Amino acid sequence: MSISRNLAQINERIRAAAEKAGRDPATVRLVAVSKTRPAADIITAFQAGQTIFGENYIQELVPKLAEVQAAVQWHVIGHLQSNKVKYIAGRVAMIHSVDRMSLAREIDRQWGICGKICDVLIQVNISGERTKSGITEEGAIQLVRECALLPNIRVKGLMTLPPFFDDPDAARPCFAELRRLSEAVAAQQITAVDMGELSMGMSGDFEAAIQEGATLVRVGTAIFGNR
Repeated sequence: MSISRNLAQINERIRAAAEKAGRDPATVRLVAVSKTRPAADIITAFQAGQTIFGENYIQELVPKLAEVQAAVQWHVIGHLQSNKVKYIAGRVAMIHSVDRMSLAREIDRQWGICGKICDVLIQVNISGERTKSGITEEGAIQLVRECALLPNIRVKGLMTLPPFFDDPDAARPCFAELRRLSEAVAAQQITAVDMGELSMGMSGDFEAAIQEGATLVRVGTAIFGNR
């Protein structure tokens, strides 16, 4: 397995999917999902040109913050417990998984202590699966409104995890629905809110996500191999 070769192939597929959708490939960024991967793999990927890495578990991320000295950008993409926020305050570039006000308040508080601002995405459970985190579509706009009042948070867009399908196109309605919700939030013109980011699509379906407007695609297995 060659991480650099896999990255090159993924980036080529991203470019092709964006161009097929009539989009500038530069509007899509790759988040390399590095959960369960050692620091050495992250450094290898960085040396091959990858800069954004997504982690699901804070207990895994914290040691990597020390081990990886390269100028990588860390994103938290998994369910985040409020009591873990203090361990990453000021140390990650974006949190994709804000789905409740109590978490948003703790992020705001901890980043305030650092004197910094955290970019966040609101995680929406488009599919309504009970096993998935995320706020309902109905609650999303209100959560955005409330987050917009917090001085140390900037809402940058939305994120979703669709159900797993063997056919990538089966996830497309979920991606399209998140885009429509993003447009509905943007239409509210809420102060200090930017709906520029849509985090959706993983190894099996990121091309369909790009065609539906994804700006951040979260790919792990196709880069690093099976865990």
